[in-house]
Amino acid sequence: MIGLIILAIFVSMIILAIFIIFNRDLPHSVILFMGFGLGSVVLFFLFSAPDVALTEAVIGTGASSVVLLVTLLQVRRKERKR
Repeated sequence: MIGLIILAIFVSMIILAIFIIFNRDLPHSVILFMGFGLGSVVLFFLFSAPDVALTEAVIGTGASSVVLLVTLLQVRRKERKR
């Protein structure tokens, strides 16, 4: 049963990665990236690596997503000023 869950998460992460690459809307790509990071957190936890899962959750999903969203806001503000 756990093998099916791992396989489903892995396949969904591959699909998310494809959507992230080919998506033209940057805010949607960042949101999909956050979902990808959460999928990797779940996989790390299921593979008995809670320390890596916690690090990925804090840095990979949390901090980098905030940095990307703030960068998008700054870029949009500069585009509006033009």
